[in-house]
Parts: sequence; structure tokens; C-alpha cells
Amino acid sequence: MVAPPMIAFLSGTLVAALPTQVLLDVGGVGYEVLIPLSSYDRLPSPGSALKLLTHLQVREDAHTLYGFTSEAERDLFRLLLNHVSGVGPKLALAVLSGMSVTSFKGAVVAGDVAAIARIKGLGKKTAERIVLELRDKVGVAAAWEAASSQLLPTPAEAALNDAVLALIALGYRQVEAHKAVKNARAVAPNAEADELVRRALKELA
Repeated sequence: MVAPPMIAFLSGTLVAALPTQVLLDVGGVGYEVLIPLSSYDRLPSPGSALKLLTHLQVREDAHTLYGFTSEAERDLFRLLLNHVSGVGPKLALAVLSGMSVTSFKGAVVAGDVAAIARIKGLGKKTAERIVLELRDKVGVAAAWEAASSQLLPTPAEAALNDAVLALIALGYRQVEAHKAVKNARAVAPNAEADELVRRALKELA
């Protein structure tokens, strides 16, 4: 069996975008690419030029493209796939959708299982496995520990992330929680997590 070609990136015109996937026109060929919420936030408007870094997942019944707007996102996606048992593409995307790369690395360095467990679809056991297996990887833990002061999220980033996780814990879908908190942050840039939650709940109501 001939191995499929590696697709490192796609560069074309954004045709349509949803929080979970985009349609990209590359030379007249339309590519459906699955993306995390973190990448969705940085997409241009439809009709604009877009370059996505990609990861091709090959199975017997499907070839699926995953896209990212930054190297950091794709690197973390691959790290989760390759080094954490029981984590597939769906859960890896959930991690990127539920936490920023910086917040996630900070949580792993700090051993903050509770924060990671609040990501929709993970749960405590998977979060514990992620922290254990990533911290045990030679090179990964050392590099993250060396930069731990830079990896810890800023107060603003932590407040936004905590607010999103709080809404998810209340039963809201990840996509709607993310959008509501983002809108609340636009109105109140310096708000703490509890205020962001209150503002987001008003919008969701």
C-alpha cells in the first residue's frame, strides 16, 4: 500500500467557516478541514486569503484533514496524539478548543488536573493521564519547566479561560460558551472571570 502524501499546509481562499470546520478553495479544489475554536477565532472573513497548517489523519475508511492557524496549536495537537494514550484527534481538538496553548502548558507544568478536566469531553481520568504522560516525556517537561514563568497564562487569559470552563460546567455547549465570553470580554476587557460569566449568562439568556 502506497503511503498518502504529507500535506503540511493549504493556502487558498476561505469559502465558508464554522466553529468546527472550514471550506478552503485551493486552486479550484474545495478542502474541508476540521479546526479547533482557537483557530476559528483568528479566521478572516469568507472570500479572504487563508493559509492553514495541516495534519492529515489516515484511517482505512477516511482521510481527515485538521487545520491550525499557528505552529503552537498543531504541535500541541500532534503531541497529544503521539504521546498520550487514549487521546485521538477528537479529544485533541477538544483540548485546543477548551484552553489556549499557553494555559494548557501552564496547567500541565503546575499539575492542575482540575483545570484540564473541565474541558468538555475529557473528564478527570483523561486529564490525569495527560498531565502524567506529558510531564513524563523527556524533553517536553524539561522545555516547559524551563519556560514555566512564560507559560503561565496572563490574568486576562486565565479569566477568559475560567469563564468559558465555568459556563461549560453549567451545561452550555463549548461553542456558545466561548462566543458569549468573547463578546463579554469585548465589552469589559478588564473583567474578572466571575463578571465575564455574569455578562455571558445575560447574553445566553
